[in-house]
Amino acid sequence: MPIASPEVYAEMLDRAKAGQFAYPAINCSSSQTIIAALRGFAEAESDGIIQFSFGGAEFASGQTVKSMVAGAEALAEFAHSIARSYGINVALHTDHCAKEKLAGYVEPLLKISQERVAAGREPLFQSHMWDGSAIALDENLDIAQRLLDESVKARTILEIEIGVVGGEEDGVEAKHDAKLFSTVEDGMATAEALGLGERGRYLVAATFGNVHGVYKPGNVVLTPKVLDDIQKAVGAKYGKDKPFDLVFHGGSGSLLSEIREALDYGVVKMNIDTD
Repeated sequence: MPIASPEVYAEMLDRAKAGQFAYPAINCSSSQTIIAALRGFAEAESDGIIQFSFGGAEFASGQTVKSMVAGAEALAEFAHSIARSYGINVALHTDHCAKEKLAGYVEPLLKISQERVAAGREPLFQSHMWDGSAIALDENLDIAQRLLDESVKARTILEIEIGVVGGEEDGVEAKHDAKLFSTVEDGMATAEALGLGERGRYLVAATFGNVHGVYKPGNVVLTPKVLDDIQKAVGAKYGKDKPFDLVFHGGSGSLLSEIREALDYGVVKMNIDTD
């Protein structure tokens, strides 16, 4: 099938939340890994998400070019061409993008999709992640507000992170003293700043002890109840059941019971990279 339209992607996320399951979001950095992900989705008869980190995108552009935007655009265009041959829905997403990378990665990609939409075409990507976990929450959400407005123009969905996922990804390592658990206050501030869908749709990577990297089961201690606490508190204030569409980062080493519990609390996307 063609890469998911904005409407199809929204329906995918709604279906996941209602059915208490999450789509695998596979990090790819080449045409071969895109094909492998598509084949895996098709063989499992599962819709899914293909995503590119800024490092993976830069790698895809080659050592001479070394352009995150050129690499991401090339990978996305390849996926658009090849996905038509597979009988599943696939969305395209860009992974973690910190403040210092925005101007060289997510913002130009949003502009590309805005130009495509203005020309009557579908956006190049279906969603992008803004990772403001390294800065104060107020600034994180201020930038998220601006990016959400740009996402609406591009007909894309924004993913944000509140709290910090531990470990290392794309050469970026969370500090050992970083806050690895999101709070109810974080959730309240997010809903106040971004609304709950009326300003534009977004996904929330709330943290509950998850860590990037490869770990054996039992070596990572998760507290999925953190997600439930946030959903219930924000939901009670705004009269909405499970108001956030949640994302599970750093799932390596997680027990199946922990994954299932997180799904019960509204996780609709689960990242898969080092595994």
